[in-house]
Amino acid sequence: MINVAIDGPAGAGKSTIARKVAADLGYMYIDTGAMYRSLAYKAITGGISISDEPMRVISMLDDTALDIKYIGGTQHMLCDGSDITDYIRTPEVSAGASAIAAIPEVRAWLLQSQRSLASDNNCLMDGRDIGTVVLPFANIKIFLTASAEARAKRRYDELILKGEDVTFEDVLSDMIKRDNNDSTRACAPLKQADDAILVDTSDLSFDESVAKIKNIIADKVGDK
Repeated sequence: MINVAIDGPAGAGKSTIARKVAADLGYMYIDTGAMYRSLAYKAITGGISISDEPMRVISMLDDTALDIKYIGGTQHMLCDGSDITDYIRTPEVSAGASAIAAIPEVRAWLLQSQRSLASDNNCLMDGRDIGTVVLPFANIKIFLTASAEARAKRRYDELILKGEDVTFEDVLSDMIKRDNNDSTRACAPLKQADDAILVDTSDLSFDESVAKIKNIIADKVGDK
């Protein structure tokens, strides 16, 4: 199987770019960030303070059924039987996902399902520690990044299109805070794998970013 690991900070375009590349190549796209977001959404709506009550989060896992379903080629997240895909991209859930991802027991709970998906499929998997922890032996590792301002602008535009009442300043502040949380956490921090290829999309359009990733994959795997 061909596994492509794509890591990088929030808002770098990992999900949208990886989803398009996977569709073009006929690979499965696996958004691990959506898994953490789903758990964060359940905790938040259940009244759990993720940062202050990690043991309640861990206990929550025993009664959680998290599933991935593909509808029209798009990954949908189901939590306890409910499709929550449309509710996990808010700033509150983003912050919660960063906090919940710092809990080692949560990462361990998700790890086996992530590796199982990769072992059975040609896939592009994106997240924060795919190349370093989840799929350390991936055929191709890419670290996708962009400036904080560029990433915040993209996330802000996305939220505005969804009708969210947010300001660019708040989104940028949340982005910088999440970058710090992701890169300094004790468990599986965000970092570039030693053998990962760095791709900065600050000045690239979506189509240019997609083409660059596809060229990297083609160079590495050829016609496999």
